Amino acid sequence: MPLHAITSAYGEAGLRDRFAAEIAAFPDAERRRLEQALELASALHAGDRRHREPYLNHLLRVAIRILSHYEVHDADVATAALLHDAVEDHAAELAPGGDREAAFAVLADRFGPRVAEQVRAVTNPVWQPGRDKNEQYREHVADSLEHSPWGRVIKASDFADNGVGLIHTTGPRTERLAGKYAPLIPVLRDLLTRPDTPLNPAARQRILDQLGRARERFSALLPPD
Repeated sequence: MPLHAITSAYGEAGLRDRFAAEIAAFPDAERRRLEQALELASALHAGDRRHREPYLNHLLRVAIRILSHYEVHDADVATAALLHDAVEDHAAELAPGGDREAAFAVLADRFGPRVAEQVRAVTNPVWQPGRDKNEQYREHVADSLEHSPWGRVIKASDFADNGVGLIHTTGPRTERLAGKYAPLIPVLRDLLTRPDTPLNPAARQRILDQLGRARERFSALLPPD
């Protein structure tokens, strides 16, 4: 069942059940760590909304898509997927004063340095005044994921979820988000087709097909040049 269909029919509870099913076969220690990551993500994002749903739904879909659709059975990657917005959105809850480096250190201490580095790879930098936000975002993705193959996998799932989410968005926000994500498609395509990106051929092609459909969707949303 498509993840957004699960969301529509069963909400957060349905996504939690699907996530539990996906991690059931993990060794006990890894499964407990994934459950702890979900608890932390739930606490950090408790008051956050994404469109008309709890933000946690987005994090669950990103993690489930990696485990199920991309066939990546790596507890660190799934943990980082659940926490991929933790530092960007809630550094202050993780570390005193909201220091990002301290927040990454907290994640490294609780879940291991590999998880923290993957979260770092997909954490957007603080906006630099005077810069075009979309251009800064695009440059960050290209530079940060250059040497983070697993970060590319997380970003691909994040991008897939955001792209589908545009279907449920209306008004000026739709055009703004399409303008943000459309220029990222060739960047992600380049990164994901590199031989060191750890995806099997079927998963890689699935993502590339999604990028092609996203390009068509964004083209329809954006005004003509």
